[in-house]
Amino acid sequence: MADCLLGPSASPSFHLCSSCKPKTSHLSLSHFPLGSLSPMATFRSSSLNHCRCSSNSNPTQPSLLVFSGGTAFNGVVEELKNFTTRVAHVLPVSDDGGSTAEIVRVLGGPAVGDIRSRCLRLSDQSSAEALAVRRLLGHRLPLDARLAKSEWYDIVEGQHLLWNGVSKPYRETIRAFLAYFQNQILRRSDESFCFSNGSIGNFFFAGARIFFQSLDAAIFLFSRVSDIPSESLVLPVISTNDRLTLGCELWDGTIIRGQNEISHPTCGSMKPINKERSSVPALPSRIKRVFYMSSEGSNLLHEVFPTANPAVLDQLSNVDCIVYAMGSLVTSICPSLVLLGIGEIISSRSCRKVLLLNGTHDRETSGFSASCFVTAITDALNRTYGDPHNCLKNHPSQYINTLLVPKDGEIPVDDQCLAAQGIFDVINVDSIHDPKVGVTFDPKSLIQSLADVVATHMSTNVKELN
Repeated sequence: MADCLLGPSASPSFHLCSSCKPKTSHLSLSHFPLGSLSPMATFRSSSLNHCRCSSNSNPTQPSLLVFSGGTAFNGVVEELKNFTTRVAHVLPVSDDGGSTAEIVRVLGGPAVGDIRSRCLRLSDQSSAEALAVRRLLGHRLPLDARLAKSEWYDIVEGQHLLWNGVSKPYRETIRAFLAYFQNQILRRSDESFCFSNGSIGNFFFAGARIFFQSLDAAIFLFSRVSDIPSESLVLPVISTNDRLTLGCELWDGTIIRGQNEISHPTCGSMKPINKERSSVPALPSRIKRVFYMSSEGSNLLHEVFPTANPAVLDQLSNVDCIVYAMGSLVTSICPSLVLLGIGEIISSRSCRKVLLLNGTHDRETSGFSASCFVTAITDALNRTYGDPHNCLKNHPSQYINTLLVPKDGEIPVDDQCLAAQGIFDVINVDSIHDPKVGVTFDPKSLIQSLADVVATHMSTNVKELN
């Protein structure tokens, strides 16, 4: 792995820029089960001395900001690297399924599953050790609770085969935060933690977040350990240590609480969420709006209005292209759009603003045409159905000016309605058929089309300046 990362030959110091410095942890390390593996001791002996937050090693590449969730866009992340690595990946912190839900239930805090998923996709794969670290952090425990707990102990004690190929500096750093996570579970004696189908990456992430009392610092650490390109940013749309619940209001007045209850309702088991379209019932009514809820400081779940991560607002103000990725429109994309400041900045930009249209309908978008997707995004950014004092009245074309459509997709492209919305740049892109999710973009064709859109806009701007 790169010498500037966790290697024994580099300088044994750890510096964070002001935007990602962790808050001082108030959690005592006196009960840490592996004294020699305490996180702070690990930092003192590891080479975490380079801040990737301000680094930009490829200034000639175009810069993108992508609003996405933790699944659909993952399939094109590797291909995107061939176009540009100057990408700010903005992800929600409201996922409440699988092992993420169990972590939040027992330890509280924001959901880290989508962020961990994107970090893994961006991680280095250029060496045997890089692949070993990726395998470890991408590993899931067995579904059987007893077997899962047994395997977890083997991993946290450093005895599992997954540690093979991971050098001592990496091993000590990763293991320290896994042990710290275990310590936090043991301190919650009133709660029994279920390790079934648990993600080792999620456990590492949660341990780092709790230790630093900072989600940004946890992302920084995960990025360093998995060697994400310094100019690639993974940004939570809300930088918080509080637990947030996503809610939605249907047009018939029904309120649904929880991201997975909205998109992929389950019976509460720890089994992997089945995202095949046939596996979930239809909603009784279309979705009117999404919003955030919290029980922090109250016994009752109530609507809250969190602020957007300042780093996201900063990136939005400066990137060359804004992308709304394909995926779950209401639960993956819109939660990042309804926050104060997001719509204001996007509407003020003259850059390309590209919507990647889904290839199939899902529970959230049943019966939608292309213009319906545009309307939903516009309503979210305008906060049309929220607090009337915070509503915007911007036109759809101020938020979206280009539409990329997968060929042979089942979403009708209603050109006349799109034209009425001010969207005339509609580009068809080669697609592939996935037996589980249906029609989706061919990754190489999608990134080439996106590159062409950005290049055309940037060359036009250069001509206008001349």
